[in-house]
Amino acid sequence: MKLSLAIVAFALAIPTLNFAQDSTAVSSAQQYPNTFSSGSANVSKFTQESKRFNDWSISAGVGVPMIQSADLTSIKNGNGKNLFGYSMYVSVNKAITHAFGLNLQYDRGETRQGWFNTKDAAPSDASVYQRVGARTQYNMISILGDVNISNLLRRVDNKSPYRWALHGYGGIGTFGYKAFQKDEKGQRLATEVKPFNLTNLFAQAGAGLKYKINRRLDVEGRLMYVYTGDDEFDGGGAQYSDINKREDQISDNFFNATLGLTLKLGKHESHLMWHDPLQEIYWKLDVLAEKNQEVEVCKKGDLDNDGVCDDWDRELNTPAGARVDGAGVALDADLDGVIDLYDQCVTVPGPVENNGCPTTPVVDPGTVKEEEKMLDGIEFDFNSDRILPNNTPILNNAVSYINSSTGVYTVIGATDTKGTDEYNQKLSERRANSVKNYLIKNGVGKEKINAVGRGEKDLKYPECEPAEKCPEWKNRANRRVYFEAK
Repeated sequence: MKLSLAIVAFALAIPTLNFAQDSTAVSSAQQYPNTFSSGSANVSKFTQESKRFNDWSISAGVGVPMIQSADLTSIKNGNGKNLFGYSMYVSVNKAITHAFGLNLQYDRGETRQGWFNTKDAAPSDASVYQRVGARTQYNMISILGDVNISNLLRRVDNKSPYRWALHGYGGIGTFGYKAFQKDEKGQRLATEVKPFNLTNLFAQAGAGLKYKINRRLDVEGRLMYVYTGDDEFDGGGAQYSDINKREDQISDNFFNATLGLTLKLGKHESHLMWHDPLQEIYWKLDVLAEKNQEVEVCKKGDLDNDGVCDDWDRELNTPAGARVDGAGVALDADLDGVIDLYDQCVTVPGPVENNGCPTTPVVDPGTVKEEEKMLDGIEFDFNSDRILPNNTPILNNAVSYINSSTGVYTVIGATDTKGTDEYNQKLSERRANSVKNYLIKNGVGKEKINAVGRGEKDLKYPECEPAEKCPEWKNRANRRVYFEAK
């Protein structure tokens, strides 16, 4: 099963290697976008000529392996002393994206483990338990996934050159080895596994810290942990030998610390693993900046000077000073056919012959009737002088009525009994002035309107003192503005 998964993963990686990088070339063919692509019809097939960065490299390094988990170890206080072996590796590396790549790696080395170095004679004064040493010569081939952790986490909102990068590695492979055991009787071959048999699989994972020396060379310190899955790798002998019964684990595993160099191949300045994803955007913006971006707008000009080009102006003879919409049509807020520039009652519909104001019967300039002295009241929210939207029809009617009358009107503001007398007096004045300003803004002459505030001294419902005695609708009715004719 492990072997099958490895073959499938490798097979899937082959087409990925060929098509992973984005192309910077464009196509001039006008056709419907490919629904299996990014959706753009202006993207050409990726080729070696279109890519702008290198993605192949080779690495080599040397290091020190130390068996950590076994019946015979290379680490003191385990089943052995601190014994250092040697190792080397060579790999061919392919960057698929700026954050992921695949490495085909060959490792060769020798671990030394047990209670003495096999180059030395077995100690005669040690206990029987400690009169054993071993060394293992190994060869390994593996496929490693390479995750550029720094490119996943680093900020990419600047153009600063990168020098350091943290990588994570992990993968599987096949190995062979010769394990030699030595005691007071001498040295002998304990176990031999022929190299590169596909049934002898191992796994390794770890991390490395890279430093970019220049555009061609990187130096990397790496620490890997190798899981062999083999209980005889340490040189302890057969599976049920006395030495191999010292520990229960069935896999002899080791650390491998290495220092290596990476040579980046290719003709381009940048390598994909050192590539800022935004650099392509910077490059494309630079290319666009060098192109002629002059776009001629408003070819026909703006004949009526309304701020809307004649190319899309629906009204080419807008009067000077009139406000227009996005299509160049003069605004008519009340939709009465008289544009706001000429409409004397902007918010109240009226015929053209009356300059956009409604026509009303001529009012007798004589005595004002009792029912005409007071118009409908305008109510307010608590502690507010803002005119509510539902009051605008009343006020618009008041505009028409006052304009058609020869009398002078007083806007009177009032409040409920909540709050102090002094505060309520000022609030009532603000309410009266708010209504007065609305009337003047909508066509009432300043000479025909005054405003006064009476605070809480002019209650529509006098029984609401204090306010807690009355329901809210009565208190709301007390918070009002009304009109009086002089």
